Amino acid sequence: MSEVIEKEARDMGLLVYAASFAGYIIPLGSIIGPLIVWLMKRDEFEFVNECGKNCINFKLSLLIYVIISSILAIVGIGFILLMALALADIICTIIAIIKAGEGVAYRYPMTINFIK
Repeated sequence: MSEVIEKEARDMGLLVYAASFAGYIIPLGSIIGPLIVWLMKRDEFEFVNECGKNCINFKLSLLIYVIISSILAIVGIGFILLMALALADIICTIIAIIKAGEGVAYRYPMTINFIK
């Protein structure tokens, strides 16, 4: 029975990370998607709680970086930073999904820890 729970916890952790791709369809979906999954399953699985905190912290940090980059776009350098942030978001999220499938809560780089 513990294998089923462990697999379900990994699948839910994977879903937390994958839900962040909703941000490419829905405004603020990259925060709202993982937040919904995390709030629903954080008490049930410690692994999901860890994945959710990591994901939400990264997405909030990324939002701050995007706002700063947008302001810097006025002087021209912000466009390059915005592209770099989008690429970093996609790559880090894919790595996080793979790690969650392996049962590892991925710690994103460049993250400010808002939720501890």
